[in-house]
Amino acid sequence: MPLHPQARQFLDTIEAAGLPTLPELSPPDGRAQAAILNDIVGPGPEVAVVENFTIDVDGGSIAARRYEPAEAAATILWIHGGGWTICDLDSHDAMCRVLANASSCRVIAVDYRLAPEHPFPIPLEDCWAALRWAAEQYEHQPLVLGGDSAGGNMTAVLAQRARDRGGPELALQVLVYPATDFTMNDSPSMQAYGSGPETFLTRAEMEWFEANYITDEAQREDPEVSPLKAQSLSGLSPAIVVTARYDPLCDQGVAYAERLSAEGVAVTHHHYDDQIHAFFGFVNLFDSANEAVPKVGREIHDAVASAVA
Repeated sequence: MPLHPQARQFLDTIEAAGLPTLPELSPPDGRAQAAILNDIVGPGPEVAVVENFTIDVDGGSIAARRYEPAEAAATILWIHGGGWTICDLDSHDAMCRVLANASSCRVIAVDYRLAPEHPFPIPLEDCWAALRWAAEQYEHQPLVLGGDSAGGNMTAVLAQRARDRGGPELALQVLVYPATDFTMNDSPSMQAYGSGPETFLTRAEMEWFEANYITDEAQREDPEVSPLKAQSLSGLSPAIVVTARYDPLCDQGVAYAERLSAEGVAVTHHHYDDQIHAFFGFVNLFDSANEAVPKVGREIHDAVASAVA
């Protein structure tokens, strides 16, 4: 299927702007450039309660934002993408608002500390602390863990931790175009969509992100970096997986979904054959995002309802 016209127009606009690529920038400058997209995406819908607060983690605290619709049925802890290096609460604000309303669940978005100033495992440990905090704070309601891209990577890792460490119990994990294997840099999707006019995330950017996050090449084989390397995926919580064809990470997300299913985990896989990496966060801009986020929200709502029935 050809690239969606809205994605094509978006990529053409980015190209025409003549901005430097992320590997040409320092991490702080990359963050400032990425923040330009916040205004392009625009505001999300009103949610009954939106509140900024902090969560204590080892060595300090991290910022978080709570989106709570009336009579929230469960809690979703959302881990944002951005290659462990860029993005923040504001970059995912509109998407989190849509997700909260569509799921009828509170969404807790976490602003974990970023690499390279805080490399692996610090972002992961921040999110683990936030997950345990959410489990304690809302102990009488189901808990869902989700994230996109780098956040999808950490979601997959933390779901494995929760299984192996006796909790927190997860009703569902939501993996949106997750990075699952740092050794798949020569996969077909990486070769096909790692450069050129039909991709938003490039192979060079992924290499830059990975170099910022890991400090030792041997870490690529660590299941806490590459969750597809885990010895077993059986016994994990049910999963929703979202992938996009025009995405160098497509093969990693598909491989993880297929392996989850093969090892007995219930998987709902949504593949967008005409979309690019990061589309899920482009509510207001892309019809596909305006369809995908509410769809995932409704599926979370239904899964939570089943969990408490």
